[in-house]
Amino acid sequence: MDREQIFQAVDHTLLAPGATWEEIRRLCDDAVQYHTASVCIPPSYVSRAKEYLKGQMPVCTVIGFPNGYQTTAVKVFETGDALANGADEIDMVINIGDLKDKNYPKILKEIQAVKEACGSHILKVIIETCLLTEEEKIEMCRLVTEAGADFIKTSTGFSRGGATFDDIRLFAGHIGPQVKIKAAGGISSFEDAEEFLRLGAARLGTSRIVKLAKEENHGQTQADTGGDR
Repeated sequence: MDREQIFQAVDHTLLAPGATWEEIRRLCDDAVQYHTASVCIPPSYVSRAKEYLKGQMPVCTVIGFPNGYQTTAVKVFETGDALANGADEIDMVINIGDLKDKNYPKILKEIQAVKEACGSHILKVIIETCLLTEEEKIEMCRLVTEAGADFIKTSTGFSRGGATFDDIRLFAGHIGPQVKIKAAGGISSFEDAEEFLRLGAARLGTSRIVKLAKEENHGQTQADTGGDR
């Protein structure tokens, strides 16, 4: 698998609480340069990024982020607002407490409500795998499939763990044929990125892959020019 294929699967991400517009702008520039799948940014920057990118790159944003315990009505409103501001894709966080309580009908209805608000736009459902049992992960594969969402996503990157190879294998064995997989959180090398894709992920939520490429290119430039020796 070549680097271009990996970049094309990357949702180039910056969701840090202190993210500035200058950092978001650079993220957008890098995404365009490396031809990533999208930029994934905070809702407050969607409108500005959409205008800045001028259609060169899909804009993804997050709702119910990072803990997922907003009400369904709030998540639906957030989704509508994000789309009105120009978002192309939505990554939503489930209510993990509802899952722990086995309140599956409530989770199903919430995902369906957000998907309805998304219309034809892509919806990715974040389930925060590091907090779940295997049984709960399998149940979420069923619910995401039944709700008609487009992706199941491992992690926010804000909890105690991120994507694992075992989780991608588990998802691949339990999701419906129309559901894709997004691995997110802790993807720190091209080798790991390639393995996640080989196991069945269609998207990778990360900022590190582009950063690694930039560092490699910078090192090559220094070697070519004799700089910083």
